[in-house]
Parts: sequence; structure tokens; C-alpha cells
Amino acid sequence: MLIIRSMLFNIAFYLATALMLIISIATYPLPRRYLVRLAGIWAHVCAKLFTVIVGGSYEVRGLELLPKGQSIILAAKHMSAFETFALVPLVDDPLFILKRELLRYPLFGWALLKTDMIPIDRSAGLKALRGMLKEARKKMTNNSRQLIIFPEGTRRRPDTEPAYKFGISHIYHALKVPCYPVALNTGLFWPKGSVIRRSGKIIIEILPPIEPGMEMRAFFEQLSETIESNSNRLISEARAASDTLPPPAEIKI
Repeated sequence: MLIIRSMLFNIAFYLATALMLIISIATYPLPRRYLVRLAGIWAHVCAKLFTVIVGGSYEVRGLELLPKGQSIILAAKHMSAFETFALVPLVDDPLFILKRELLRYPLFGWALLKTDMIPIDRSAGLKALRGMLKEARKKMTNNSRQLIIFPEGTRRRPDTEPAYKFGISHIYHALKVPCYPVALNTGLFWPKGSVIRRSGKIIIEILPPIEPGMEMRAFFEQLSETIESNSNRLISEARAASDTLPPPAEIKI
């Protein structure tokens, strides 16, 4: 049944995504906010499909901490594809930094252009960082958008050594807005590099903000420790409530 549920969800997820991209064409002549709202509906649908088909539940904690209509940074642990869409409806006007190559895909790339995200050329190094910071400041100052970023840069499996990148400190220092750490346990249920989807209680937890003005190294250490310790707590909580999840793996450094 695990494999059957996983396959059914994967099919439903990609069908829902394809349908959303087709419908999104109708929003192109309209203001950007209509496509942002459509993306939020799609995110809710995908989360619901997961809980209905795969099983289990989904909870967001700390949502009341997020201010409305204010520029902030959401810095989240990255374990799976789940949080890439689940964080979207939690804020008013999400802003992502993404690979420029994604803009080449029909429909998907067009939608990214319409929602006015920040594409970067990762091969450009420091020049890309400066350009990204300039664009982020402009978009967040003019439109009070909320930057969603994954400080590790790529997905990490539960129980593996974290790999936070110091670039998040440059972003925090340049933007001068509150940074909200986000812990989660999604990697237990949507494993990286696997088609298997496991049932259980997915939790995304928004934690109290780190206010602007902290020294960069101190900020980096506080952010990474906060995200990591709370994500480990949520992972332990999920394992304690389930007898079907895989046991902790030995961390190899």
C-alpha cells in the first residue's frame, strides 16, 4: 500500500501542477497578485492531496508570529519539495531567489517571470550576489514582499550533517528586515531522491524572529542553531508518534 499511495500521490501532484500552469495563462494580462493567489490555492491543494492520499496530517505552528504586509525573510530548513510550495500561502507576497535556468521551461518559467521572482546566474559568483541583493532590496522596499530562502541551498536528508551557507548573513545584513527561522520535519515523509511518500504528521514551525542589526557571524550561528535544533525536535516528535517511520540514521561527517 505504501508504494501504491506514493504513486497515486505523485500522479495527482504532477496533474495538479500541470493544471495550475495551464490555468495560470489566463492571469498573464492581470496584475501579478492574481497569479500569486492561484499559486497559494495550488499549494493548499497539493498539501491536501498529500494528507488524503498518503495519509496523516499537516500542521503549521507559529503562523501568528508573521506580520501582515511587511518585508521579512523566511529562512527555512530544506528537506523536501513539500516546503517549496507549502510556504507560499503563509505570506502575503512571496519572493524566491531561483536559478536562471528555470525560466527556460514553458509555462513554469513564464509563471516565474509573471510573479517577478529573482533569477540568478550561479556561475557569476560575487557579481550574482550583488545583483541579487540589489533586486531583493528594490522588490521588498517597493512592494513589501516576503523573501523565502533555504540557507543550505539544497535539500538535506534528516539525520545528515547540516550545510548552511554564509550567504544568508549577507542577505540579512543587506536587507535589514526581521528574519524568521523555519523548522520542519518534511524529509521524513517526502524523502529526497525517492518516489516513496510516507504518512505521518508533517509540521512546519515558524520561530520568533531575529531582528535586524545583529553582527553577521553571530546571526549566522544563531540562525543555523535555531533551525537545526528545532527541526531535530520536530523529527523526534514525529518518530515518537509513529511506528512506521525509519529509525534515525548515523550521521557521517
